[in-house]
Amino acid sequence: MNAGAFPFEANPNPVDPGERAARLIDPGFGRVFTDHMVTIRYSDDKGWHDAKVGPRGPLTLDPATAVLHYAQEIFEGLKAYRLADGGMALFRPEQNARRFQRSAKRLAMPELPEEMFLQACKQLVEVDKDWFPPVEGGSIYLRPFMIASEVFLGVKPSAEYLFMVIASAAGNYFKSGAPAISIWVSEQYTRAAPGGTGAAKCGGNYAASLVAQSEAIKQGCDQVVFLDAREHRWVEELGGMNLFFLFDDGSLLTPPVDGTILEGITRDSVLTLAREQGLNVREERYAIDQWRADAESGRLLETFACGTAAVITPVGKVQSAKGSFTIGAGRSHELVDALGGDFQRFLDDGVLARTGDRWHLTIDVEAIEVPPTILSLLASRVERLPDDERQVVELASVIGTEFDRDLLGSIAGPDVAGRLGALIDRLRLKAVAERKKERNA
Repeated sequence: MNAGAFPFEANPNPVDPGERAARLIDPGFGRVFTDHMVTIRYSDDKGWHDAKVGPRGPLTLDPATAVLHYAQEIFEGLKAYRLADGGMALFRPEQNARRFQRSAKRLAMPELPEEMFLQACKQLVEVDKDWFPPVEGGSIYLRPFMIASEVFLGVKPSAEYLFMVIASAAGNYFKSGAPAISIWVSEQYTRAAPGGTGAAKCGGNYAASLVAQSEAIKQGCDQVVFLDAREHRWVEELGGMNLFFLFDDGSLLTPPVDGTILEGITRDSVLTLAREQGLNVREERYAIDQWRADAESGRLLETFACGTAAVITPVGKVQSAKGSFTIGAGRSHELVDALGGDFQRFLDDGVLARTGDRWHLTIDVEAIEVPPTILSLLASRVERLPDDERQVVELASVIGTEFDRDLLGSIAGPDVAGRLGALIDRLRLKAVAERKKERNA
């Protein structure tokens, strides 16, 4: 079947508009559901068939349905946002569609065509757009998922599947009210191992994390962070979010996607935005002991988590059986606030676009207003430099983002000329920021 508009059956008993408005005052996350859902069926003999948008309602499953016994199930999560003109837009749904296909392949399930995935999401948002919550950070959260629906007992891939999309009005993910979340280091449990399903978005991964998450809650923490399965040394990800680490040299680090962590779409977006802003981004392994040492020394300015549900959330405190440590002042850093603000603004304005497989800003990076908080971060870095190096930076910022290196070296003097290349590379972002600051003065 093609991915044209699916047949539509209106819910004969939709939620009353007054009741809907009451539910949208404070929807929370994953509790307030819309009136409709999408269903598409698959069988080995028919392929994909019987796509429709219809009333949301309960499923009827035989006790021997395969998913109940063998956990052959995958899902996605994405959001629809309100645009300035009143319209709605999904954020990077193509990436969700492709990840859904990769998850299906890993779980021996049929791959839903990308165009059918997109049509299902777009049509449901259009039908239930009145469920958009009028709250700060509000969105319509979509949950596409697929289950093995064949009725049988036996360890083999199912011959039948049910794909569905449901939607819920979403507010803020975390309700603690704290300026940053606290996380618990799981030293007993692991989320995934090499060769496993860590890169697939399947329910089993999340089920395996629940005992560790319960442990985290008992310790007064909001989330749990998992270490690698082999050495129990390398930081991987939270139960449902990727991690980033911001250092005092302006670099940004995140664990690499090597099959044991989820290839987060928000993670990829943060990488794109950070690189567009000129930050030095590293995808490298990061040890738990190094995390503690960098936090205690002040080298680490911030840790933040990211995901579709929570978007960007700072981490203020890390606890484990060996003790705890605080990152920065235990609250969000200015650069993270700026990144988060930019991220939300780019969502709202649609300035993040895809060309082929590469995502980029639709406006010139030079046109982006650098937040004062980022300038403050850069200034603090420069202040810690020796006088001669600081002089070189100031000269470079005056000359501009493009200049003759030999000329700059001659102006700075022979004492620092030999170190000029490394200095320029390290503080390139400061030079750009200073020019923007002068333009806006």
